[in-house]
Amino acid sequence: MHEYIYAAFTFWIGVGILRSGNPWIRNRRQSLSDFHTHGRGLAVSLSPNTTRRRHHHLPLLVSCSHLRRPPLKHQPPITNYSSRHDRQPPLVTHWTLTVQASTTVNRRSSTVSSSPATARQSSPHSSRQLLQPLSVAAVAAVEVSVLIPRVVKVHSLALSSALPRNHSRPFQLMHPPMPVRQRVVVLVIGGGGREHALCYALKRSHSCDAVFCAPGNAGISNSGDATCIADLDVLDGDAVISFCRKWSVGLVVVGPEAPLVSGLANKLVKAGIPTFGPSSEAAALEGSKNFMKNLCDKYGIPTAKYKTFTDPNAAKQYIQEEGAPIVVKADGLAAGKGVIVAMTLEEAYEAVDSMLLKNAFGSAGCRVIIEEFLEGEEASFFALVDGENAIPLESAQDHKRVGDGDTGPNTGGMGAYSPAPVLTKELQSVVMESIILPTVKGMSAEGCKFVGVLYAGLMIEKKSGLPKLIEYNVRFGDPECQVLMVRLESDLAEVLLAACRGELTGVTLNWSPGSAMVVVMASKGYPGSYEKGSEIQNLEEAEQVAPSVKIFHAGTALDADGNFIATGGRVLGVTAKGKDVEEAQDRAYLAVEEINWPGGFYRRDIGWRALPQKQFATRE
Repeated sequence: MHEYIYAAFTFWIGVGILRSGNPWIRNRRQSLSDFHTHGRGLAVSLSPNTTRRRHHHLPLLVSCSHLRRPPLKHQPPITNYSSRHDRQPPLVTHWTLTVQASTTVNRRSSTVSSSPATARQSSPHSSRQLLQPLSVAAVAAVEVSVLIPRVVKVHSLALSSALPRNHSRPFQLMHPPMPVRQRVVVLVIGGGGREHALCYALKRSHSCDAVFCAPGNAGISNSGDATCIADLDVLDGDAVISFCRKWSVGLVVVGPEAPLVSGLANKLVKAGIPTFGPSSEAAALEGSKNFMKNLCDKYGIPTAKYKTFTDPNAAKQYIQEEGAPIVVKADGLAAGKGVIVAMTLEEAYEAVDSMLLKNAFGSAGCRVIIEEFLEGEEASFFALVDGENAIPLESAQDHKRVGDGDTGPNTGGMGAYSPAPVLTKELQSVVMESIILPTVKGMSAEGCKFVGVLYAGLMIEKKSGLPKLIEYNVRFGDPECQVLMVRLESDLAEVLLAACRGELTGVTLNWSPGSAMVVVMASKGYPGSYEKGSEIQNLEEAEQVAPSVKIFHAGTALDADGNFIATGGRVLGVTAKGKDVEEAQDRAYLAVEEINWPGGFYRRDIGWRALPQKQFATRE
């Protein structure tokens, strides 16, 4: 049994659109709307390959053979879903065909022009819509996007176009039949600036039909970069699995480390849901610094000399033997605050007492790592891993200290830029060969293959000029993720799915030229105690002050009047691209200065290592 609908296409630059001004379309607008909202038919978008500016409308009859479309069981939340010409809202079936058809008639010769050059020679007044009857059928492969409980299979598509019978070339297929390209619904786990950046990149992915973010935040929702699911408990694996099955989620991307360490990826993979993020066993690379250090020892990965302690007196004795400066680290997860760079013995003793005696970091600090102080320049290196293979991302460099000139306590990160000049192509090769690949192979040999992103915190030693591993994170860094995602030009969803399937071999990534920079705006008092609820204004104006500015939200909410307020320590990531680091810096700070937030602060020297000192010194 065939289902028939009417559709129309308008000739435009690479996109088929419905025109309300055409009576043929106007009379059928409601029926086409019904197909979208009530599931009584099928919506079709045709994309002609032409550069002609005048638009003409050809009625098309679409016949779908051997089609069995199950009823839509659920209507998805589409609040803030940003529609694009090449996709429909969630749970809507659509196809895209690329065709070239006749649009112009020369009244004197009664011939049809399909060439743009010929079309330009015809008078606009000699153009008319073709309504003479003729049925010309063609069978073509179609691109199918299905976001419903069961897959719809389309075996053939027949087009009948009202064109003159005496025309020998009514239309041409511009491409041979192409294989169906998978399009997926993606769920991003998390609600910070990193997750906002991931949603932003996924929304731009052509293989991605819709993006959910749980729990998300007000900025992500308001920007339209994802549909936020605030009431989904991301630490409840069964609840996440239920959501994924209900909305046909085809890829889960886990942002923060806590759900990974708790085993969320284990449960999702066991349920058959592709998940980008390591198992709880593999996440121990970040969850336990002692585990990471032991792996480095076993597989010859260069890192700082260290010892592990649970007895405070033994730890202090070792500190006295080694001298200051020295580094004291909590073994477990401490929200980026469990590392103390002690410049004196007294600071080191105090750090040991706070972790082992005062339980400053709870169970995360019940064991400490005392590590040698490495002098040099820090850098962040990221690699996507599929269990056996790894491909590098672009380099980045963040700023951990809270104050200008890298002063004050460590934070989660006050800004970053990409690429990092300190990581030359030669050094990147060294990092891959001496650190990343031995880690991947070592994890596989230990029986806990790593699938996800490896974030290596490196120190480029001043004496040797070679990289040493400071620590591993098992997720994208924040704020480095922001600068990487604005520069990424590849289809992120496609690449992450390849990693989940173990198919990264041969995959290459494309990046925009130039540089990107993010300046973090934080609540006053951070990284210590800070007040919540201060109002933030002029965010929309800030994104318009310069080209390529994007503001990522990390800790915002909306008050009763619909105004953005600060709810976290690090609140905004003001990001900009430029032809070089200097231009990216200028644009980012122009946007920062446009934001009206008396309750916030920011560093004024992000990127100083990549710029000549005189440029930094003259910056106000």
